[in-house]
Amino acid sequence: MNPMKAFAKVSVKMGKGIKIKINTDFSSAPGPRKRESGAFSGEEFRERVLIPKFNEALEAGEALIIDLDGTKGYGQSFLEEAFGGLVRDMSEIDVQEISKRLAFISQEEPYLEEDIREMMRQARKALVAA
Repeated sequence: MNPMKAFAKVSVKMGKGIKIKINTDFSSAPGPRKRESGAFSGEEFRERVLIPKFNEALEAGEALIIDLDGTKGYGQSFLEEAFGGLVRDMSEIDVQEISKRLAFISQEEPYLEEDIREMMRQARKALVAA
């Protein structure tokens, strides 16, 4: 197992951690990248739900468990804005620290976890290159 994910995986198995269930805590129909493009955007999710819950988990020394199931699906732009944006907004924290705090539940689309983690890595690379 990837050591970055070990902390979060153990927390999920133990049922511990701060939880976000996107379909009930945000929307069952996640929208576009930016607010100006439509309702329930990745930008809105990041600012209203993800960052506050991430900070709560960080302060508590807990994992942030994000349940991706139960929605009508995710556009890549929503996910990149939410999770790549988390890396950009929290640039003072190493991407590995951010990543190890996040655990994902995705029975319906299990590939989403790796997609999101890759978006986070790419966001960090872009910050370093800038």
